[in-house]
Amino acid sequence: MYTDIVLDHFRNPRNLGEIMNADSIGEAGDMQCGDYLKLYIMVEDNLIKDIKFQVSGCCAAIASSSMTTVMVKGKHLLYAYALTRKDISDALGGLPAEKEHCSLLGERALKDAIINYMKRVKPPKDNNDSTGGRR
Repeated sequence: MYTDIVLDHFRNPRNLGEIMNADSIGEAGDMQCGDYLKLYIMVEDNLIKDIKFQVSGCCAAIASSSMTTVMVKGKHLLYAYALTRKDISDALGGLPAEKEHCSLLGERALKDAIINYMKRVKPPKDNNDSTGGRR
């Protein structure tokens, strides 16, 4: 049913845990009724210098979360943002059809963390600025 890679990441998840004072946090899923992932990232020079996760879910959810962190640790934010559920599933050697949705947790939580980071680092311009952006 599961590949050896999935079972390895399930039994020995990489980057499991929490980063205190993380630069950003991303979340995906529903804690109340199913799989839920929380990702913590530390960013330096637009690279993901550290990443950790906490997950509640099945074998595939744990393995997908672990693989997500492995795939983007040390990588540029743009590379990480482009990561898809298919990339995650492929890196795991595939998931059963009924578990493919688990790879979506990693994609969504990672995008959420990156978006939250970018909003904090580069706040949107105020369109009500009467100077037209010139000061």
